[in-house]
Amino acid sequence: MSGKQKATNLEKSLGKVKPEVDIATFALLFSEIVQYSQNRIQTVPELQSKLSDLGQHVGSHMLDVLFLREKGFKREVKLLNMLIFIKNNFWKIVFGKEADKLEQANEDDRTYYIIEKEPLVNRFISVPKDKGSVNCAAFTAGMVEAVLNGANFPAKVTVHWHKGTTYVIKFDEAVIARDKMIDAR
Repeated sequence: MSGKQKATNLEKSLGKVKPEVDIATFALLFSEIVQYSQNRIQTVPELQSKLSDLGQHVGSHMLDVLFLREKGFKREVKLLNMLIFIKNNFWKIVFGKEADKLEQANEDDRTYYIIEKEPLVNRFISVPKDKGSVNCAAFTAGMVEAVLNGANFPAKVTVHWHKGTTYVIKFDEAVIARDKMIDAR
């Protein structure tokens, strides 16, 4: 063996590893998830809730891998740093690109928006006319919510049609209070 050993896939940064799932494979799998969920619900809100729940399951399993590979086990403690990590690193790992925009609500310091003009999860989905307002990005919202909650930034994440797709992140008041305490140090 040489002095330099080749890093295994488990040790490489997720942002540097070539995606192993082809876009067509992902599209087929995700459309089947949507169809499966759609056959078990009656309304659009129920479908979005089901997709969000499935996304939360995926997001909760990704959290430790994200911080292990991308941050060397170092977790974010500042709210803005965590949001930037999600907009840049998380999005790039999951979707191959950064999210389009991150904004804070003018009227509420607990609310932030991640905006994506054309989410990958909506690109290959055909929605029946009776469920025309469904936004399958609820799956991604669930993933983001699970990552935030697991990283000790309790929040509720919902998805809306606005400027493309907007993920509305509403943090618990305790998160804002903790962030202000950190800033005061």
